[in-house]
Amino acid sequence: MSNPVVTHQPGAGGYGTNVQTGEWSTGLCSCCSDLLVCAIGCICPLALSCYTANKYGENCCLGCLPGGLTAMRTHMRLTYGIEGTVCNDALMSCFCGLCELCRMAREIRIRSGEITL
Repeated sequence: MSNPVVTHQPGAGGYGTNVQTGEWSTGLCSCCSDLLVCAIGCICPLALSCYTANKYGENCCLGCLPGGLTAMRTHMRLTYGIEGTVCNDALMSCFCGLCELCRMAREIRIRSGEITL
């Protein structure tokens, strides 16, 4: 039996997004671009976490699990072609969790067409 020869290396993930900008649509502290998300995040972050995970197609409990926000941020970043690292995802989720959760919720709403910038 002969092993197949790899002649083409896989490229960066073509994760099926229509916007490949390499950046998030909004900044970390751009709450004014979606006041509803900002308000829900400040009043009940758990509800926003469940909403974000559900809208992203994950189980709504993902945001409640240890490391869940990091996992969702990493997957979202890869899906939308946003540059970054898993280490940065973990640090942002740990130290800027609420702001990052709001940004992820805004990103989903922007990319689904619910809001425009």
